[in-house]
Amino acid sequence: MQKIDSRRSFIAAACMALALSALCAMTAASAFAAGAQSGQPAAAQIDINSASAEQLTAIPGIGQVMAQRIVQFREEQGPFKRVEDLLKIKGIGEKSFQRIRPYVRIGKSE
Repeated sequence: MQKIDSRRSFIAAACMALALSALCAMTAASAFAAGAQSGQPAAAQIDINSASAEQLTAIPGIGQVMAQRIVQFREEQGPFKRVEDLLKIKGIGEKSFQRIRPYVRIGKSE
C-alpha cells in the first residue's frame, strides 16, 4: 500500500513539474510575442548595412541561407537605403518582413 502511495506522489509531482514548465514556456512565448507585436525588439536592433551573416542569424526568422542572401544583396547592390529594401530579397515577403522589422535598422542606433 505504501508503495502505491509513493508512486502516486511521484506521478503527481512529475505532473506538477511538467505543468509548471509548460506554463513557464507559454509565459515566455507570450512575452516575446507581445514585444514583437508592439514593435519593441527583445534585443538591440541590428544594422543591416554592417552586420555579418552570423550576426543576422540572431534575428528571429533569419536563418543561415537568408542571412547570406542579405549580405550578398548588400555586396552586389550597395548599402540598403531603407529597411523596406529587404523586401527585394528573394524569400522575404511582406509577412516575414513584418516579423523581422522590429529587429533591424539602417545606420547607428538612436
